[in-house]
Amino acid sequence: MNNILKRTLLPSLMAASLAGVTLVPAKPAAADDQVLRDVGIGAVTNVVTGAVRGHGSVLGNAAKGGVTGAAVNGANGLRSHHHRRNRNVVQDVGVGAGASALTGAVTGDGRHTVGNAIDGAAVGGAIHLLTNHK
Repeated sequence: MNNILKRTLLPSLMAASLAGVTLVPAKPAAADDQVLRDVGIGAVTNVVTGAVRGHGSVLGNAAKGGVTGAAVNGANGLRSHHHRRNRNVVQDVGVGAGASALTGAVTGDGRHTVGNAIDGAAVGGAIHLLTNHK
């Protein structure tokens, strides 16, 4: 009887303790929140601009927009605290356009480089409008 209990209870007890340890850090850092926010804004904006242009799939446009949002966030993360809080619209739009054009070239959508750049510029502009803390 003792062996039966050990064989049935110990694995479930170990699994529960491992799950508890991995779920302890439930609140992400503030920087992670900002990256996820910009990735989400980028994905939604690029899906909308792709639908308006009638180009690309929803999933492909969301992926390109997410990468573009992360690039805009990364470019602002390299700046000082003052400049991070007061974002530069030209930088956000430029980084968005460049990142989206590059992502399109990497994913095999290089025939629409100008359209990808326009989508990325829209992503950069949307991120700037929604996250500028002036």
